[in-house]
Amino acid sequence: NQGVCHLFEAEIATLFAQQALKEENFGPSSVMLKAASVEQLEQAAESMEGQLTATIHGTEEDLLANKRLIEILERKVGRLIFNGFPTGIEVCPSMHHGGPYPATGHPGFTAVGVPGSLLRFAKLTSYDNIRPSRLPDLLQDQNLRGAWRLVDGTWTTEALG
Repeated sequence: NQGVCHLFEAEIATLFAQQALKEENFGPSSVMLKAASVEQLEQAAESMEGQLTATIHGTEEDLLANKRLIEILERKVGRLIFNGFPTGIEVCPSMHHGGPYPATGHPGFTAVGVPGSLLRFAKLTSYDNIRPSRLPDLLQDQNLRGAWRLVDGTWTTEALG
């Protein structure tokens, strides 16, 4: 019942030859790729499918010099970490634990951050030019259930009008 940490090391060419290295890797392990150039790193990043996280270690100058690599990773991951390590997840508004497919089913939603994670389970419906009496109970002005609602940017349980 104990996880064993692993650090795998490979040349960039191995990444292109072994498709499995491009798949999301869960658990206490990392794959460290050695590249001969920034262009190789950019090519490797472009070839990745969606991932939950990516980590970049470097000085401020390194980050400025590798802007294109960072832009590629911004499209490929849900959480980009600079000079740090992925942490466990916390259920809080600032946490995003999602990413492009196949890391998650939808890149705009997170599995744990509140309120963003709630959207994974919601079917959004917009009502246009409908009689108030035809609206669902929770949207009617009387708010008979006393539910919390966001009205003009303010949370309230009050009836409207």
